[in-house]
Amino acid sequence: MIMSNVIRLISASKRELENMSAMELKESIFKSESRVIMGQHLLFAGEGLVRGVTNTELMCAWGADMIILNTIDLDHPENNPGLCGLTEKELKQRCARPVGIYLGCPKEGYEDGGKKALYRREGMLATKEHILKCEEIGADFIILGGNPGSGTSLEDVIACTKLAKELLGDRMIVMAGKWEDGINEKVLGDPTADYDAKEIIRRLIDAGADCIDFPCPGSRGGITVQDIRELVQYVHSYKPGTLAMCFLDSSVECADESTIREIAILMKQTGADIHAIGDGGFGGCTWPKNIYQLSVSIKGEHYTWFRMASTNR
Repeated sequence: MIMSNVIRLISASKRELENMSAMELKESIFKSESRVIMGQHLLFAGEGLVRGVTNTELMCAWGADMIILNTIDLDHPENNPGLCGLTEKELKQRCARPVGIYLGCPKEGYEDGGKKALYRREGMLATKEHILKCEEIGADFIILGGNPGSGTSLEDVIACTKLAKELLGDRMIVMAGKWEDGINEKVLGDPTADYDAKEIIRRLIDAGADCIDFPCPGSRGGITVQDIRELVQYVHSYKPGTLAMCFLDSSVECADESTIREIAILMKQTGADIHAIGDGGFGGCTWPKNIYQLSVSIKGEHYTWFRMASTNR
């Protein structure tokens, strides 16, 4: 990976972020040296924790560098109450951060145990139309995976990664992996999995993934720092410049701040470039104080306060 003069994400202002291409954003994340914080916003869960602002704006105000929108309905905008009537482009303008979209790669029509789905899954499937729609509405990146109960397999994710890269090229960052929905097939990094994790990573990168997504130690049962660190090192060595993301979820994202602090140190030890925190909670995102704690534990108060205060710079 040839380094340019692009500024690192944790130091970037609104104006600098607006002028970054997708691959410059990727380099900006890499240059931040394992200190980028991503929040996740569950759109179907309601208008948000605080009346008058979206959860995305709230998480950005508390230190998030990036946001991923989960359960978006790309076919019917009225099914996204968490956007509070905003378009994605309007949302990005308000928070001045990279905003991406989580696309599911499940077997179409799959339902866990026949339960009625909580949201319209068809609206967030990684189809050709939806992938191109993400680019049209101004998403900075997409994440390919599968929500709990979706039946996602790694083969599904690999196939969708290949499709996305063929459609988007380098115009958008493509992230892919498996950090949840580990019932029918173990998550990437689980030492009890019956597949070769490094082989899966190689195939994801060869398919075009710019970032590989893993569960984080301390939130996913049975997964240690060493399990994930070894795979992150493989990501970074197999194709230098490829990013790795560590995802704190499994409902631990709404634990107390001391738990978040402990897990954050484990996440940092994995060497992942991005540290994401899930949307578990009661209003469509984790508690803002947990975003803040994760940010402070990963990059200290100086860079956390810069991110909180730099929205209009």
